[in-house]
Amino acid sequence: MATLTDKRMGKVTTTITVTNRIDQILAERGFIPAHQVRSITLENVLVDTVASRLCLPENIIMDLGLVFQEQVDVKIAVGVQKVRVFREISLTVEGREGTFNCIELSVG
Repeated sequence: MATLTDKRMGKVTTTITVTNRIDQILAERGFIPAHQVRSITLENVLVDTVASRLCLPENIIMDLGLVFQEQVDVKIAVGVQKVRVFREISLTVEGREGTFNCIELSVG
């Protein structure tokens, strides 16, 4: 997994793997087989170095079967917008892994 930086525009992209953490726990405890753990590897993902949360599009959230946690207000360039937060994602980037929540990315 290499991180690429386009110095002309300050654009940073990388490869990430996003996994349903609840599925991982169920597999670790023997409740489901490992091949049923929902996980997606995404390439050329744009890195926003000032973002405070991971944002994923609705189709990926649904494919991973993530659990809705809450709806919150966020400040964006055009004002305040309500967004949905989903929980228990295992995120792997550059060989490092952590557990996070994510925001559903609006496309419209």
